[in-house]
Amino acid sequence: MNSTPSIVVATRNPGKIREIHAVLADLPVTLRSLEPFGDLPEPEETGETFADNAALKALYYAQATGHWALADDSGLQVDALGGDPGVRSARYAADRVPPTAGREQIDQANNAKLLNQLRDVPDAQRTGRFVCFIALADPRGVLVEASGTVEGCILHAPRGENGFGYDPLFYIPDLGHTTAELPAERKNAISHRGQALRAFAERLREMLAARA
Repeated sequence: MNSTPSIVVATRNPGKIREIHAVLADLPVTLRSLEPFGDLPEPEETGETFADNAALKALYYAQATGHWALADDSGLQVDALGGDPGVRSARYAADRVPPTAGREQIDQANNAKLLNQLRDVPDAQRTGRFVCFIALADPRGVLVEASGTVEGCILHAPRGENGFGYDPLFYIPDLGHTTAELPAERKNAISHRGQALRAFAERLREMLAARA
């Protein structure tokens, strides 16, 4: 086996790419982007859970590229909304933006819809969590899975410029900040994706050692 296997990071979200590279930088693998593989269409996320969608995406990109592929499915669960946006977090306000909308415009629409849905919900009931599931697959199937969560609550207005997605609205009481107010290193230390990536990294190390 190649001592430094190649893993395609199966996302075009620059925020996710930065987090993944930061946490996995010390692993004995080569991380590759999707760019060399052309304009691959994104798979339809038909899973009912984050775990389902992470596995579905990892397997799709592994088969499309012929390489190991790392994919995640992550999002926000708000208790007052019965767990929504949930697996629809990235496309929560899809009906409010044009098909050509960029990531920033989509994030703004998602946040606006969330605030509107919670407009009459008192602070004590605005609890929720970020959830992340990660899967690594080769063209034959899933090889490694991991997950992470972080608890918090939803503010009435965005705060911070460092994050993406729902980060400006997600407040962590123990830290006194939203995840968009935290520097990248501190966010990675506590975030749902950071937790999942560290668990994933440990399992991947064990798998590589066993295959060596």
